[in-house]
Amino acid sequence: MLDYDAEAEAYDATRGGAPRAEAAAAAVLGLLPAATGTLLALGCGTGIVTARIAAARPGLRVLGADASYGMAAMARSRGVPVVLASGARLPVRPGSLDAVSAVWLLHLLRAPGAVAAVIAEAGRVLRPGGVFVTTVDKDAAHDVGSDIDEVLAPHLTPGPADAAPEVTAHAAAAGLRPAGEARFTGYGQGRTPRGSAAALLAGRYASRVRPRGTTPRELAGRLERLPGPDTPRAEPTYRLFRFVRD
Repeated sequence: MLDYDAEAEAYDATRGGAPRAEAAAAAVLGLLPAATGTLLALGCGTGIVTARIAAARPGLRVLGADASYGMAAMARSRGVPVVLASGARLPVRPGSLDAVSAVWLLHLLRAPGAVAAVIAEAGRVLRPGGVFVTTVDKDAAHDVGSDIDEVLAPHLTPGPADAAPEVTAHAAAAGLRPAGEARFTGYGQGRTPRGSAAALLAGRYASRVRPRGTTPRELAGRLERLPGPDTPRAEPTYRLFRFVRD
């Protein structure tokens, strides 16, 4: 897995930068009720999305939480108040927040029970009627039917941690019921063969790809030999689910 402290400064540039962040922020805001007063962004990372949410709705008090010191420091540099904490154990009173978001977080949680724990914690800190907004099927969104996908298909990890049915089931167990969804474009995230090879070797696909019967270097070589090695394939479309606290 990535060392997020070490990756913090270059992280945004490798993941679509401002255009992707603006699309994500707009989608999250579209799922927040107008009366929402507080939002906690779990796994806020560098704050590139969280800061845009705060700027777009001045009356909304936006806080961040991240387990990486490097990421939290980047978010603070963007003016986001951040607590260094795991999403499964938040220093927040029960029933005290209007909204919790988890953008591009759940797919990274591969330990048994980790996704359920984070969703349960979101349910704990939300007031009745509060909303939990999260991306689902994040890695699957990158499967756009390209030649890159064809090379990687035999090596995909089974049972993605953020599969929509599982997330919905964990939400129900936490007292959260489905209440709508949104989609947004992952601008700048159309993969190239050469870029995919580099990402594979850097561990950026650890939540999605585990080479079988080959080495990461050999699999990267297959990607690098695809035609148009620097030509981006189609951009992904991400999904956001909204749940409401009973």
